[in-house]
Amino acid sequence: MPIRLENVGIAVRDLEATIAFFTDLGLTVLGRDEVSGEWASTAVGLDGNHARIAVLQTPDGHGQIELFEYIHPDAIETEPTLPNEIGMHRVAFSVDDIDESLAIAARHGCHPLRDVANYQDVYKLTYLRGPSGIIVMLAQDLTTG
Repeated sequence: MPIRLENVGIAVRDLEATIAFFTDLGLTVLGRDEVSGEWASTAVGLDGNHARIAVLQTPDGHGQIELFEYIHPDAIETEPTLPNEIGMHRVAFSVDDIDESLAIAARHGCHPLRDVANYQDVYKLTYLRGPSGIIVMLAQDLTTG
């Protein structure tokens, strides 16, 4: 049976700020909706599930993220995820120019956790903390011209 990754879902504190961050990095909004009702509660497993959502896509058309801002039940604040915690904790993007991408992120108050690393002259990469504490990895392939 074939399987295909549809998207990665991320609950966020502020949907508009998170959309602005990711669209400035180059993603486009495919659609927005507000979901609720029995089907939404059943699918997610939360009674009274009600959320504003947006689906964003990478320019190559292959990657998508779905952002949720919960109206009900209330979102649960947690400590920011650390890179070595078990479970899902980051979304990664290939970028053409890591310095330009970091300048865009900085305009949103988002900076590398430490610095930009060089992996064997193949990639320049870094982790940064984006909106709602999302860890975002940015990587620039140094082998392409």
